[in-house]
Amino acid sequence: MRSIWNYHKNLEIRGRQDQFVDFLNPLWSKTSSKTVEFKVFGSFLHLDFTWSQYDHSLFIKKVENGLFVILVYVDDILVTGSSLQLIKDTKAALHQSFKMKNLGELRYFLGIELARSKSGILMHQGKYALELISELGLGAAKPVATPLEVNAKLTPKEVDDLIKSSTSQGENDPLADVSTYQRIIGKLLYLTITRPDIAFSVQILSQFLHQPKKSHLDAAMRIVRYVKDQSGHGILLSSNSQEQVSAYCDGDWAACPNSRKSVTGFLVKLGDSLISWKSKKQSTVSRSSKLSIEA
Repeated sequence: MRSIWNYHKNLEIRGRQDQFVDFLNPLWSKTSSKTVEFKVFGSFLHLDFTWSQYDHSLFIKKVENGLFVILVYVDDILVTGSSLQLIKDTKAALHQSFKMKNLGELRYFLGIELARSKSGILMHQGKYALELISELGLGAAKPVATPLEVNAKLTPKEVDDLIKSSTSQGENDPLADVSTYQRIIGKLLYLTITRPDIAFSVQILSQFLHQPKKSHLDAAMRIVRYVKDQSGHGILLSSNSQEQVSAYCDGDWAACPNSRKSVTGFLVKLGDSLISWKSKKQSTVSRSSKLSIEA
């Protein structure tokens, strides 16, 4: 599940009520990483932050007028909240515990780019996608309109051996170097952070990581060519500060041709902003088309 914290109250960007994000980069001293980590996390807890049970690098503080969130990754700290004054006070308190450098408004974090406009904040991985396209030598390749071919049948090698598929032997040949396929799928999985349109396709291909075939690699390369068509696509966090949560779900009965298991998909929106989505094969086989939707 991909989840994005999004808050829209009492914050100003380009003269509009929107989201304020600060980016801090601690300059660690020559002490052990464990000592630094304990010092940093201890400082957050001392300031009445709560350690998230779902993500140990996430700290949350609830106040009367809103919410304050800190996300830590190695030596980078992302700070966001509903009160600009609370952000300033927290930064001042953290400066007393360790030396930090303020990098200003968040624009790039862990391969994710943030572009602000009157409509909201667009989160995308355009640079990451272009690097992947260049790495695979697909810079001159022709883009495609869909991530997977219509009615494409991708099967594991075990199924091919059982049914003695009549597909051309070349497509069923196992890859000599499985690490190439695994690396591509890993990069595509990270790209789904801001590209829910490829989540289903990548979910299918991730099932063949142990014994990928040439047909699987060709399908993975097709997804990259699909991304190439609009590499700057992403998730828009709307400036409209509605707090209504809406969810949509659906299931495809017996969608997996290999196991006959159904596939469930869902998405969750906060106002006009997409904050969570998932595509997953169900753990059991449903004998009826009246699907039971699983999370």
